[in-house]
Amino acid sequence: MDPTKTSSPQDAKLHFLDYWRIIRIRKTVILAVFLLVVITATVVTFILPESFKGTARINVQREGTDVPNMSGYGSQGFGGVDPYFIQTELEIMQSQSLLGKVVENPKLNLKERWATKYHGGEPLKTQDAIDLLKHFISINPLRNTSFIEISVYSDKPEEAAELANAIADAYRDYRLGRSSEKMNAGIMALSKQMAEKETEFLMAQTNVDRLRSDLKVSDPDPASTGPSPTFSSGAVQQLMSEVARAEGEATQLKTQLDSLAELSKKELRDVIQTVVEPDPVLSTLINELDTAEQSLLSIAKSKTEEHPDYQSARKVVQDYNAKIDARVAGLLAGLQLRLTTKMSYITNQITKLAEAKKYDIEEAARTQPYWAAKIKLNGLYQFRSLLEMKLAAMATDVNLPQSYMVEIADRAYPSLTPVRPNKPLNIILGVIIGLVVGVGLAFFIEYLDTSVKTIDDVERTLQSPVLGVIPQNVGFLLDEGAESPHAEAYRVLRTNLLFSRKEDKLNTIAVVSAGAGEGKSTTIFNLAAVFAQNGSRVIIVDSDLRRPTLHKMVGVTNNIGLTNYLLKQNAIEEVIQTTNLPTLDFMASGKLPSSSLGILSSAQMRDLITELKRRYDFVFFDSPPIMGVSDASILASEVDMTLQVIQYRRYPQPMNIRAKQMIEKVGGNLVGIVLNNINVSQDENYYYYSGYYNEYYSKNEDSEPVNGAEAGDKAKSDIKPKY
Repeated sequence: MDPTKTSSPQDAKLHFLDYWRIIRIRKTVILAVFLLVVITATVVTFILPESFKGTARINVQREGTDVPNMSGYGSQGFGGVDPYFIQTELEIMQSQSLLGKVVENPKLNLKERWATKYHGGEPLKTQDAIDLLKHFISINPLRNTSFIEISVYSDKPEEAAELANAIADAYRDYRLGRSSEKMNAGIMALSKQMAEKETEFLMAQTNVDRLRSDLKVSDPDPASTGPSPTFSSGAVQQLMSEVARAEGEATQLKTQLDSLAELSKKELRDVIQTVVEPDPVLSTLINELDTAEQSLLSIAKSKTEEHPDYQSARKVVQDYNAKIDARVAGLLAGLQLRLTTKMSYITNQITKLAEAKKYDIEEAARTQPYWAAKIKLNGLYQFRSLLEMKLAAMATDVNLPQSYMVEIADRAYPSLTPVRPNKPLNIILGVIIGLVVGVGLAFFIEYLDTSVKTIDDVERTLQSPVLGVIPQNVGFLLDEGAESPHAEAYRVLRTNLLFSRKEDKLNTIAVVSAGAGEGKSTTIFNLAAVFAQNGSRVIIVDSDLRRPTLHKMVGVTNNIGLTNYLLKQNAIEEVIQTTNLPTLDFMASGKLPSSSLGILSSAQMRDLITELKRRYDFVFFDSPPIMGVSDASILASEVDMTLQVIQYRRYPQPMNIRAKQMIEKVGGNLVGIVLNNINVSQDENYYYYSGYYNEYYSKNEDSEPVNGAEAGDKAKSDIKPKY
C-alpha cells in the first residue's frame, strides 16, 4: 500500500469529547470571560445604591355599595374576575391624572423633595416628577384574584412605603369620587327631567280643566288622574244588566209552563206547588179532598151507592175536585201572566238601552278631547311619579358607604432590608452568565478558527499524510540528549519519512512552511539530529537566506556559508562547519548581498545539492516561508523530498492548502505533513503520539538501554526489506 495515499475524506462529526476538547483548549478564554463577568457583576452589585421596596395590596371591585342600593345603579357584582376590568384599572393607576394627584399631594411635597435629589436643586415640573414616579413604581395584578399589588422602590424605606400608600389612597379616592360624580350627574339629569315633566304636567292639567269647562263634561271625579270612566258604565250597563236578568227570568217561566202543559191533571196537582211558589188555598183544598175521600170510602163499606149518605159524600168529593182544578188553572194562568208581563218589560228595557247607547255615542264624540287630554295627563302623572321615586332612591344611594369598590387590604410599611441589588442572585447570575458567555465565546472562536486542529483536518483538506506530531515546548535535541522525552516524536517522524521514500537514493529533504513562526527551523534541526544520532552522516543547510536562525541553534558564526559558496567566494570544505555531534555537519546561510536574491535558482546551487548527496547520507535544507518568497518553491523543485510543517492552530487552512499547491505546482515531491507545537496535555487527540510513549518508557527505564547506533541499524534493517 502506498503510504502517501490517504483514505477518502469523511464528514467530520462532533463527539462529546470534541466539545470537551474545545473547552479544554479554550479554557483560558472561558476562564478570562468568566472572571470578567463575575467580577463585573460583583463590583456592580456592591456599587449600585441600595433600593428598598414598599408594597401595598388593594382589592378592586366594580362600582357598588356596601349595602344593596335602592336605585339599582352601580349594584355590586360578585361574578368571576374580569381581566379586562383589572387591566383597565392598572392603566388608570399609572395614568398621568392619578399620579399627578400623588405628585401634587402637599403632604408628600415630592417636587421640592426630588428637585434637590434628582434635579440639582432646580425647580421640578409636575410632568418631570410624574415621569420619575413612574420609574419607581411597579403595579401588578395577583393571578386569578381581584387584588392588585402596588410596589414602589426608593433608597429610603420610609419614602417607598409612603409613596405606595399614597398611590393606593389616590386610587381609592379616585374611584369613590368617580362613583359619586356619576351618581350626582345622574341626580342632576333626573332633576332636570323632573322639572321639565312637572311643567308639562301642570300645562296638561290646565288643559284638562279648560276642556271640562268648555265641553261641560260631567266628570264624577275630575281630580282623579286614573282611567276615565266610559259612558256605558252608568245607565247603559244597568239597562244591559236588567235586560239580561229579565230575559233569564222569562226563559225560566216559559220553561216551567212548557213542562206543566205536558202533565196530566193528577200529575199537575202533585208538582205545581214545587214549580210555582206554594199556594195555601190549594194545599187546604187538597187536604180537605183527602178527608172527603176517606169519608166516602168509609160510607161505601156500609152503604150502597144509592144511599143518600153515600150520594152526599160523593157530592162533597166532586166539589173539592172541581175547586182544585179551578185553583190549578188559576195558578197556570198566573204563570202565563207573569211571562207576558216579563216579555213586555224586556221589550221596554231594550228600547231604553238603545236610546242610552245612542246618547253615549253622542256624548263620547262631544267630550272626546277632554278624555284624551285626561288620559295624557294620567300618563304624565305616572311618569312624574316614577321620576320622583328614582330621584329619591338615588339621593338615598349617594349617601350609602361605597368602600367595597376599593379595599386596601395591606398597607405598606418601611422595609428593614433592601431588595435591590439582590447580591446573592446577582452573583449567581454573574457566575451562570459568565460560564455561558465564556463557553459560547470559546465555541464561537473555535467556529471562526479555520486553522489546523486535528490530523483529520490535515488529511481531509490537504489529502496528504501526517508523518509526525511534535509537542509544545520542544528544545534542541543536541542539548537535551538522545533520551530526551521529545526525541521520540522526531524518531517517529524519521521512521515515517524513511518509509515514505520511494528509493533509498532519495536523501535530500527540504522543510517548508506556509508562514513564518511555524517551527520549521526547529523541526529540521531536531530531525537532522535524530538522523545523526542513529549513525547517519547528516548535513543541515540553512538556505533561509532572508532570516537565518539555524546558526544560533548550532552555536556557530554566520559570516561564511551557503552564499559564499554559491558566489564562488569559498570552497565547499570552507563553508561546512562541524557540530558537537560527529555525524552532524552544518552549513550556515552566510551573508546575502542585495544583488543576489535569485541565487538559489542558479546552476551552482544544483551542483551543490549533487555534491552533498554524494558526501552525506541525508541532506536537510531549511527554507523561508513558501508564501512569502520564491526561495522555498525553488528548493522544493530541486530536492528529492519536501516536508511541510504546519503549526497547530496558527494559520487558516486555506493558507496551508495554498502552500501545498505551490509545492506541487513547481514539481516538488511532498511526502507528508508535520504537525508542530501540539499541546498534548490539553488535546487528548494527540495523547498517543507523545504522552503514551513517555508514560510507557518511563515504566521501563530500568531495562537495558539501546545506543543510538544500534537503534539506527535496527531502523535500517527494518527498512531494507520494505524496499
